[in-house]
Amino acid sequence: MERSSAVLLLGVFLMITSATERNQVQNSTATTPTVRWTEAVTEQNQRGDGETPGTGKTSVSTSTEANTLKNTTGKDIGKNREEDQSKTGDNNRPKLDCPPLGLESLRVEDNQIQASSYQRTGLGPHRGRLNIQSGIEDGDLYDGAWCAEYKDKHQWFEVDAIHLTLFTGVILQGRNSIWSWDWVETYKIQLSNDSVKWQICMNGTEEAIFQGNKHHPEPPVLGLLPVPTVARYIRINPQSWYSNGTICLRAEILGCRVNDPHNIYSSEQNQGSKDDLDFRHHNYKEMRKLMKSVTEECPDITHVYTIGRSYTGLKLYVMEISDNPGKHELGEPEFRYVAGMHGNEALGRELVLNLMQYMCREYKKGNQRIVRLVTETRIHLLPSMNPDGYEEAYKKGSELAGWADGRYSFEGIDLNHNFPDLNNIMWDAQEYAADPSKVPNHYIPIPEYYTKEDAMVAPETRAVISWMQDIPFVLSANLHGGELVVTYPFDCTRDWAPQENTPTADDGFFRWLASVYASTNLVMANPDRRICHYEDFQRHNNIINGGAWHTVPGSMNDFSYLHTNCFEVTVELSCDKFPHMIELPMEWENNKESLLVYMEQVHRGIKGVIRDKMTKQGIPDAVIKVDGHDHDIRSAADGDYWRLLNPGEYKVMVWALGYLPSMRLCHVGMQPNPTLCDFILMKTPVQRLKDIQAKGGKIPQDLQLRIRAMRLRKLRASTKAINRRREGQRLQKRRARAVTAGRI
Repeated sequence: MERSSAVLLLGVFLMITSATERNQVQNSTATTPTVRWTEAVTEQNQRGDGETPGTGKTSVSTSTEANTLKNTTGKDIGKNREEDQSKTGDNNRPKLDCPPLGLESLRVEDNQIQASSYQRTGLGPHRGRLNIQSGIEDGDLYDGAWCAEYKDKHQWFEVDAIHLTLFTGVILQGRNSIWSWDWVETYKIQLSNDSVKWQICMNGTEEAIFQGNKHHPEPPVLGLLPVPTVARYIRINPQSWYSNGTICLRAEILGCRVNDPHNIYSSEQNQGSKDDLDFRHHNYKEMRKLMKSVTEECPDITHVYTIGRSYTGLKLYVMEISDNPGKHELGEPEFRYVAGMHGNEALGRELVLNLMQYMCREYKKGNQRIVRLVTETRIHLLPSMNPDGYEEAYKKGSELAGWADGRYSFEGIDLNHNFPDLNNIMWDAQEYAADPSKVPNHYIPIPEYYTKEDAMVAPETRAVISWMQDIPFVLSANLHGGELVVTYPFDCTRDWAPQENTPTADDGFFRWLASVYASTNLVMANPDRRICHYEDFQRHNNIINGGAWHTVPGSMNDFSYLHTNCFEVTVELSCDKFPHMIELPMEWENNKESLLVYMEQVHRGIKGVIRDKMTKQGIPDAVIKVDGHDHDIRSAADGDYWRLLNPGEYKVMVWALGYLPSMRLCHVGMQPNPTLCDFILMKTPVQRLKDIQAKGGKIPQDLQLRIRAMRLRKLRASTKAINRRREGQRLQKRRARAVTAGRI
């Protein structure tokens, strides 16, 4: 027992010594207005990830030593800090070596959080998580903070780290509520090994007072401990709060786990990934480097191109993965993943970058699943649709970016509301049309007002629209963050209802697509998982119609469905919009199977080529209509098409301008392979005649006979119509004479 204790103390000593050395030039002073945050000091991080400024203030100084529940004050900290700033430049914001415990990411479970008191269940300690969002109704079960029942200095918010932990700091927010403003302005920190005996964090000989929020509850505020301290429990003890509010807070705790010589909690070690991928956050420069490295590693199956630029001039890079990159192959469907539409929702960006690396390496290894995907599908990966927004969030860092910093484009535009609203154009046309079935249900044109130069349309949106129009995409997913759910069109509700289930004509297949991703995602598929914020999507099997959640006019999903052939869903990947770097390996494992199996769905339904009977050439822009589905698609430039459908037998009709229509039955099986359903179309006699006359050729006898027969049919039909009209007129005259005679 004594030997084990000695080993434990040795481990603690080594951790403290390491932290001491790293923190010698990373000290926070009472006059430091802001701090800089990075996610971890690793060799890789020092090479790539830049420092990112925070917004917190601290009224405590940081020493160059740390011990177990014993604080020691350093000397000349302010002087050293100024010297370090002059040496390092770039405002010299300190780096924080220790990551968050995981209150925001839910790695810290509810039973690890306690409080001295709380007003009601919806304001309990389990709600005191950084960036947690509240429900619409004030007083529901899912409010936006922990709020103490009493307004005095004896209240506390406690977190059990489970393991001995080197605590380095606290990040604080006020309450998230549209009705109330509540936040903590100053607080103390207490530490304990047994949750019975507590020691107050000291700043020299005085109790350290940490600064919380000042003028608004939302900005995350960082407070660094004067001395990194090893303990198991940590308490936040509010000392002052907003004068017109009460004691409410949301928090994240920063700390490094101390090695456990007894290995008591080995089963609770973070489960990483066996895949050797670049698990870190990549800014614009690092993203380009990674994409370049993948193309150099797999030049035969990858190709990087750009589709446009952001408002500030950053390029929107896309990686294509295909066995014949650079061109469309006849019969091969086009797939895309789009990430980073909201710049602060960073997980999708990293998953797409990981997917590039993974597919490249697995293809080289001969992984048959990946080889099949690459050879049978043309895959396009856009990791960052909003690079300007991402750079804003990245500079602040994963924990200090808050809930909205970087969400919008540089111009302040929400890109997911920036696409043309084709839904209401279609619905209005159906409402006022004499025959709603005649209203176009696909390829709805973009309204003229949207294309004007002064229209409030982001350059990022215009670039993606052009991309959609240039490539015949079949299937897509838009990767977001901040929840755990998959949504499917329509996102916009009819009659502007705030929430209303608004299905498409392909509702069944969209539900299948959403279920495929949700059921294979390791977190969504866990029936015991905690809800993220205030909505329980598990009762919907983690999928929901977009309009049933909340209306989103001008969404990319709806535009994709109504303006192109492409089906698209939105995947909300994580409760945490910008998870810390240490979460990325596990998030990759959570989503890897989902990302792959979703791509494979592009091969469901029917596909084929529509050809001219005489020339055997593909017919572009032919309309493919499935009986019972009020949504048509069109063939691509080479005449090939793909129609996503659930298993069943379908009556499919195809027609094109200048051709006679054709119909056939197509059977879709349960297997994840498309049914081949080709069509041969014959030109109408009139069109054949026009083509021959345009070339100055001789009209064949069979065509002459067909045209003569067609004219005779039209003449007979016209004669019959004239005779019916005349007979009707005579009948009306006889009735009129009979009525007149009766009156006389």
